[in-house]
Amino acid sequence: MKEELFKELLASVQEGGAILRGEITPSRMFTLEGPNVKLIRAKYNFSQSEFAALLGISVKTLQNWEQGRRKPEGAAKVLLQVAAKHPEAVLDVVKTAPDI
Repeated sequence: MKEELFKELLASVQEGGAILRGEITPSRMFTLEGPNVKLIRAKYNFSQSEFAALLGISVKTLQNWEQGRRKPEGAAKVLLQVAAKHPEAVLDVVKTAPDI
């Protein structure tokens, strides 16, 4: 690696460490919002228990998501995004699932 590139990389790592330690503020920050579970459920016009059953989760988990105590992660987050954009697909799959 060329000396100049190495110095740039080292400075960048040092700056990142200072940001993590709270010594300096980052030049920009990004906040990614999760799906609005309550709004998605409202679009389906389902009760909490009906929507929880649709997603295959407990009502308590759904309540935690809706009240902001927890956030959906991984596959649950993706399923909620699909439920928000393509409700007919979710209903079709669940309706035809053999164990439901």
